[in-house]
Amino acid sequence: MSHVVYKVVQHDGGWAYTVNGVFSEPFPTHAAALAAARRAANEQRVPGRTEAIQYETSDGKWLTETAAGNDRPETEVEDGR
Repeated sequence: MSHVVYKVVQHDGGWAYTVNGVFSEPFPTHAAALAAARRAANEQRVPGRTEAIQYETSDGKWLTETAAGNDRPETEVEDGR
């Protein structure tokens, strides 16, 4: 099982959270960014339906895989304050 960390940080004149180096939209307050990070982390743990997914690889090939709806990561929120 994978592990995803949401980190709350100062960003772009306000606050945001990052996941694997990607920033969320900026929030005006630390509390708003922390609440958004917690909400996103919680939503990512919710199981869904098993479905077929299609995606294009960097070399232009299309692949089809089955994504298990119960294969959800562990998540945590780190407060960078």
